[in-house]
Amino acid sequence: MIELTGVSKRFTNGREALQNLNLTLPRGTLTFLTGHSGAGKSTLLKLLLRMELATRGQVSVGGVNLARMPRRAVARYRQRIGVVFQDHLLLPQRSVFDNVAMPLVIAGYREADRARRVRAALSRVGLLDKERQFPTQLSAGEQQRVGIARAVVNRPAVLLADEPTGNLDPTLSREIMGLFHLFQQVGVTVLIATHDLELVEGFGDRVVELADGRVLADSEEVDDGAHA
Repeated sequence: MIELTGVSKRFTNGREALQNLNLTLPRGTLTFLTGHSGAGKSTLLKLLLRMELATRGQVSVGGVNLARMPRRAVARYRQRIGVVFQDHLLLPQRSVFDNVAMPLVIAGYREADRARRVRAALSRVGLLDKERQFPTQLSAGEQQRVGIARAVVNRPAVLLADEPTGNLDPTLSREIMGLFHLFQQVGVTVLIATHDLELVEGFGDRVVELADGRVLADSEEVDDGAHA
């Protein structure tokens, strides 16, 4: 589903954020992306969102080479990618329902289809009874759940999360990670950038650690070696 081959990213100030990165994430898998600040995690997510293009190498998602994607196709491509942020980025003056519906409004869905999809997404994250409330009336964990519902309401093939539990306590963090596993189990490819190593180790999923733009460690490779 996601494949990076020999990918490097050098910014105009000369900083090389990624260096000869090779990484494959099969469809329907969940992977944690870890590493120190500046290791390249955010740059990798931006490449997958096509907010940035690789300086060298190839980034492919669903068999599509992102560098060869016409500009007019980028918006439609991004509709297939769900994104969850640490700071939920919810609109405080809009209801929970309207916040979740926003991607569907942008994509041009009819009102009846929007309502059905929004309520299905809210039900999946356990917030169907909160649809008329506003973000300021919700707890931090509930706000993050709204952000997740908004990210998956379009039924994306890929779900990216950037430090999604950074503002949550350990119990809420585990609940949020449990939601990501639910989506992975129905075939969504999930990539979660996080610095919370203790939380990551408690789940047993694949962990890819970046350092200075390179893969420092990949738990899948360790497991493969153990079974060789």
